[in-house]
Amino acid sequence: MPAAIALTVILAALAVFQLALALGAPIGRFAWGGQHRVLPTRLRIGSLVSIVIYAVIAVLALDKVGLIDVVPDVVSDVGMWVVLAYFVLGIPLNAISRSKPERYTMTPVVTLLAVLSLLVALS
Repeated sequence: MPAAIALTVILAALAVFQLALALGAPIGRFAWGGQHRVLPTRLRIGSLVSIVIYAVIAVLALDKVGLIDVVPDVVSDVGMWVVLAYFVLGIPLNAISRSKPERYTMTPVVTLLAVLSLLVALS
């Protein structure tokens, strides 16, 4: 249960970050390849989509550990393995970013999300 809560807290923080990006905050060097200080419209939309994805992941994690009950067990069971794969794939993608701020910030964050996802999936 602590892993699911930690995962949810980190995702909430990332959602705030993505919302700031979507609203035009000049912190784009930490996301989406770091090529834009302020994101263009298409990447702002991508940030909004990310918020929805984070919410779905949080629901799956909290459901998996029994803190909520909104999806069938098989959905949260399989879903958390898909989430783990998503974060594991994100590790090298962030690690090869041309943006040093993104590489040095997001790679450890995604690695932590992958570890927490594994713990939730195994629970």
